[in-house]
Amino acid sequence: MVLQEVKAQSLQEGSDDDSGTENIRKGDAIEQSYQKPDWKAVDINFLSSYYVQDGNFSPVTGGIGTEYLTDFTQKIAVSVPLNHKLKLKVDGGYDYYSSASTDNIDNIRSSDSSSDMRTHGNVGLDFKLSGQEDFGFRIGASTEYDYTSLAAGLSYHWMSKDVNTSIGLSAQAFMDDWRIFYPVELRRQGRLVPTDKRQSYNAGLTISRIVNKKMQVSFQLEGIMMRGLLSTPFHRVYFQEQTLPKVERLPDSRFKVPIGIRINNYWADWLISRLYYRYYQDDWGINAHTMSAELPIKINRFVSIYPSYRYHRQSGSSYFLPYKQHSIENDFYSSDYDLSELDSHSVGLGATISPSGGITRFKIPFINSQFHIDGIEIKYAHYMRSTGLKADIISLGLKFVIR
Repeated sequence: MVLQEVKAQSLQEGSDDDSGTENIRKGDAIEQSYQKPDWKAVDINFLSSYYVQDGNFSPVTGGIGTEYLTDFTQKIAVSVPLNHKLKLKVDGGYDYYSSASTDNIDNIRSSDSSSDMRTHGNVGLDFKLSGQEDFGFRIGASTEYDYTSLAAGLSYHWMSKDVNTSIGLSAQAFMDDWRIFYPVELRRQGRLVPTDKRQSYNAGLTISRIVNKKMQVSFQLEGIMMRGLLSTPFHRVYFQEQTLPKVERLPDSRFKVPIGIRINNYWADWLISRLYYRYYQDDWGINAHTMSAELPIKINRFVSIYPSYRYHRQSGSSYFLPYKQHSIENDFYSSDYDLSELDSHSVGLGATISPSGGITRFKIPFINSQFHIDGIEIKYAHYMRSTGLKADIISLGLKFVIR
């Protein structure tokens, strides 16, 4: 079934989370900063992670019941220079998850909804317009058993001649289609949601500045507009006045604005600090503050470790109430704790092995190039939410370069 539950609650610092509140998956656009691309090398990056969570407030069963879930992710991203001004970028992967929560859509243990796989892929081109500018576009798709998404995006980056200042602009659009599944006891009632489609549009601005030899600051602003089916059809909501639940109902539009600032500071040859703050607001009544700190510590020329901490606090949407506290007179209702007032903490420890010349290298037969194993990164994080949800994730990244 739909991986939105994983996206909203996962610890991976990523991807296309549409909750907009506590976006802590890898690929969170507001936390990305522009890096000048290498137009000569072929870059190959592998990412693998395993995530497990548990809690007692599942929206599938109306804000009560198990939230136990596991998720295994594999991803590869390849960047290939076609010439000195054109670079091809391809990425793809899958997420396989098993969920005791979505298993309760049918109220049958080990039903078809107990596990699913999401596959995804993107292809794009980057054009080097000049020594200071580059432009890119991408198209992509992802699919699950009951969910299909098509995506397209544009990006533009400018860098000053002294390489001290960069400006990045981006825009993306997602067109999603649901295959509707309702809780088993409500399926005879006919159509319970107004549409099976959703559209999401976002635009972002990033300004990065090297302040001095020891400090870099970046500012990030994003606007996200969503329309269509923004509730989840198999989330139950129970009411004070009746026993039989209804399916979650939320407005058909949502506008979200995250604003972030990042400060990286060099203290010594062996210590760097990376500080980040983000403010979030949407028109569903949620305001949120997110702060994080990472302290890379260089053990020697090859190895660094980086302890990290992340704190998130948000106000709750007026559409949220716990189990059996909604009234049937309400126009919109949800018992999804992602929309509740909450705070969360995440602590982690990572390590990288990345010598200046790579870990090892060897010549590729028949072509005048070398294959470099450039670096290895491993990270563990533990997540705690005030609602009782706890989770753990371990991830492994491998970077290869062909020069």
